[in-house]
Amino acid sequence: MATIHPLVPEDAAFAAAMRQATSAHKGQPLGPEARPIFDAMMAATPAATGVRIEPATVGGISGFWLRPDKALPTARMLHLHGGGYSLGSAQAAVTFASQIASRVGADTFVPDYRLAPEHPFPAAIEDTVAAYRGVAAEGAERIVVTGESAGGGLALALLSIVASEKGKGTLQPSGAAVMSPWLDLTLTGSTFETRADADPIFTKDVLKAFADAYLNGADAADPKVSPLFGPLEGLPPIRIDVGDDEVLLDDSIRYRDRARAAGAEVAMSIWIGMPHVFQSSIGQLVAAEQSVDAIAAFLAEQLE
Repeated sequence: MATIHPLVPEDAAFAAAMRQATSAHKGQPLGPEARPIFDAMMAATPAATGVRIEPATVGGISGFWLRPDKALPTARMLHLHGGGYSLGSAQAAVTFASQIASRVGADTFVPDYRLAPEHPFPAAIEDTVAAYRGVAAEGAERIVVTGESAGGGLALALLSIVASEKGKGTLQPSGAAVMSPWLDLTLTGSTFETRADADPIFTKDVLKAFADAYLNGADAADPKVSPLFGPLEGLPPIRIDVGDDEVLLDDSIRYRDRARAAGAEVAMSIWIGMPHVFQSSIGQLVAAEQSVDAIAAFLAEQLE
């Protein structure tokens, strides 16, 4: 089962306006030329107060540390930005990540993993694993992982990779929270059909173009690409937040069901009327604030 959150009246007008604004561009391909626009959109999320932002290199990966004024001394968080593996940057993601970091109360590293098509698979997941190992090596005793969209896919792929190393001295994550995760690059989810009209942003063709650029001929069913098909035993508690209007909704539902069948604790929230990664509209959507608050409470609980 999932927790279903209804569309609140305060959000209905904003959601309708956003849908109208994006309708003219829905289905247009998004290549590297869209990076400045995407970064500007993500950077528009207001930064949380009381969080210092420090450029850093961790595990050989450049990025940024977010340091909340009140942080647990041995707890850390790794945040992985979205962008279809071709867009996004750590610098653009820090304001959104700071909203989670401040609520969780954990120093958070946001890595600038390499992007396709210049750096196709396995560059992004290699950088993610390197950053995780780097965070663990810098004195962390507990780590949680967050990510949105493609970053959510990287987060859950990371969980399976690290779980396979249990007993080998690798610090296991305490939990993970993902938002609108992209978990199946074979694009076989049923909601590509049932949410084709409802999704205000994505079409199957747009996501196929992202997948093709990232895969560069690799197998789309490789678990390091599509964690839906990976080993799901031994995972920590996971929270998934996703909009009911998303073509990627079925990725989350199928992952939840498979992970639970493998023994994982998975909490899932479906938000009616909400688009892809609606949490980045914190300050504008009531649902965004509610979702981020709940995500942070979940992660803080795993770090206790």
